Amino acid sequence: MPRGTKARREAIARLAATSGLTSVRELSATFKVTPSTIRRDLAQMESAGELARTYGGAIALNAHPEASLRQRLGEAFEAKRAIAAWAAAQIRTGETVLLDAGSTTGALAHELRGARELTVATTGLTALEELAGAEHVHVECLGGTLRHLSAGFVGPLAEAALSRMTFDRAFLGADGVTADDGICEASLQQTRLKELMARRSERVYVLVHAAKLGRRPFHAWARLPARWTLVTDDQAEPAALAPFRAADVDVVVVGPGGTAR
Repeated sequence: MPRGTKARREAIARLAATSGLTSVRELSATFKVTPSTIRRDLAQMESAGELARTYGGAIALNAHPEASLRQRLGEAFEAKRAIAAWAAAQIRTGETVLLDAGSTTGALAHELRGARELTVATTGLTALEELAGAEHVHVECLGGTLRHLSAGFVGPLAEAALSRMTFDRAFLGADGVTADDGICEASLQQTRLKELMARRSERVYVLVHAAKLGRRPFHAWARLPARWTLVTDDQAEPAALAPFRAADVDVVVVGPGGTAR
């Protein structure tokens, strides 16, 4: 069997991906370590977003492991730039806007660096880094517990900060989005926060490239308000967009340069 913490955790991930559910006792016997060692492994892996733990010490590994923000930065780069350019053009002078954590919202923050008389609140480290030198943008960090994998803040402190503000527009990211269930994410902390973001905002935009349409990689969902706007790129197939249009969602398809089609 694998020796060393890293090798053991990699083996646990592979085992859980094929068996679906594994108990602490079974893992302890398989890897010839104590149950407390396995529990530490599982706690660290859960914190990193590699698996979800269930009652009684069992674990369930998602068949689609969550990608880190670093990994997502290289995905659909041109599509995200186009989506961000369109989104930035919707924001008006004097508005207060809310940016979710994520790579596409980070690209939107990049577009806003030259803005004036704008207030931007965010839960994302990428957006904060982009706006750190933007002298004419008032930046509010919502704080909370840092979720390292997604480089975003979640938890009760972030939720409390949200409750003290309202927003003209909220721009949300997603690991997947469907017309019926809304935004799909790896954790309930993320989806609860996104629901609160939507409730505190007059207009809600979900920014996703085409590959995320209709995807259900995880089991945590954020319900969206009756009226919201889906913003995606021109690689989106008509069949993928049809359920959103049928549900009366405002759909914006963006081509190169941020021009809506």
